Amino acid sequence: MSQQSSPKTSPNLNRTVGLCLAGVIFMGGMAYAAVPLYDLFCRVTGYGGTTNRADAASDTIIERQVTVRFDASRNRQMPWEFTAPDDAVRLKIGETGLAFYKAHNPTDETLTGTATFNVTPQKAGYYFSKIDCFCFVEQTLAPGETVDMPVTFFIDPEIAEDDEMKDVKTITLSYTFFLKSETSKINLLESKLASEKVSNQATVNIKQIPQGS
Repeated sequence: MSQQSSPKTSPNLNRTVGLCLAGVIFMGGMAYAAVPLYDLFCRVTGYGGTTNRADAASDTIIERQVTVRFDASRNRQMPWEFTAPDDAVRLKIGETGLAFYKAHNPTDETLTGTATFNVTPQKAGYYFSKIDCFCFVEQTLAPGETVDMPVTFFIDPEIAEDDEMKDVKTITLSYTFFLKSETSKINLLESKLASEKVSNQATVNIKQIPQGS
């Protein structure tokens, strides 16, 4: 009786399966850092509702008004207490607004943090301009220290010329604080992944990870 030979596995099939497994492992490893990485990506690129930085106040003010609300959150590794202003502000487009966030370090260590930011609705981010902000630099708090952190901003008058912005009456400005050590880990991971090659020797660029990943 003749024996049937076992079917041979295609090298291409093995390669495809291997690449798929590598992709799954890679994305699983990225899950821990996904949120802070996306926040930092948005901060750098202006994607996802991040705001603009202005050198000076607007020289044009129009009668149309917008309400600005404030929100504060922190990464789970950040022990600070971080709160937003309770009251929203209503201002004319082009008018300069000022708000104070508050941070408190309840620990017995001196800690440094970095704030990421965005606005909702996201489409309004392009027109939300900050003149000065605590988020532009790292913030260091001594043990038990509490600080008021200002942000000075205005809504660019060009928003009035954008038909897609006609329905925007309220904008929410949000900040998330991270420990400096956490952002350092993210930057290190970014550098490491950028130098590794997957698939057919292609370099992975962490900033190309889509929002839904």
